[in-house]
Amino acid sequence: MTQRTKAAGPDTETVETDAGTARITWHRAPQPRLVLAVGHGAGGGIEARDLVALADVLPARGVTVALVEQPWRVAGKKLAPAPKTLDTGWRGLWHALAAPGLPVVAGGRSAGARVACRTAGELGAHAVLALSFPLHPPGKPDRSRAAELLGAGVPTLVVQGGNDPFGRPAEFPEGPYRLVEVPYGDHGFAVPKRAEISQDEAVAVLTDAVAQWTGSLG
Repeated sequence: MTQRTKAAGPDTETVETDAGTARITWHRAPQPRLVLAVGHGAGGGIEARDLVALADVLPARGVTVALVEQPWRVAGKKLAPAPKTLDTGWRGLWHALAAPGLPVVAGGRSAGARVACRTAGELGAHAVLALSFPLHPPGKPDRSRAAELLGAGVPTLVVQGGNDPFGRPAEFPEGPYRLVEVPYGDHGFAVPKRAEISQDEAVAVLTDAVAQWTGSLG
């Protein structure tokens, strides 16, 4: 069951899943050709700077952006559940993401990127966008999650901060995906004041890369 609230600008839809009530905030393109569905990480919500920036930029490029809040976040909980439960929530709202009848790019930041990779094949995702993919826990490169990324099975773009403690670009294995580095960026794509690029420039690296990549998808 879904419930939609329309207002000026984005509109919000709640979706009942086996993991609880999820929420989608739609930023609709005037002439859409794709839906980019993006989930948040385990430590934050859809207010993350990269998700906000994509929702601001991509609709003008023909991409409807659907910012997805997992049930645990909608319920006001502070800690994310196990990966299996995150996957259940994502599966349960996929029908709403596909409802516009457009190809759906599955995306997410951090834990949300893992969900998108793990479920892309079964859900029929057109492609995967992985923002700040957590290749390993900080300081524990032996606990690699590369298999999730490499197993996505669809065209995949990874956008990674140059100083991300969850996996710097040079640590990523070769594979069937494209990787774009945001110089100096940390796990949230924040850059230090001493960096050679500004925060706005760092975010533009990300949005430009995603806009170009989505534009190239057939």
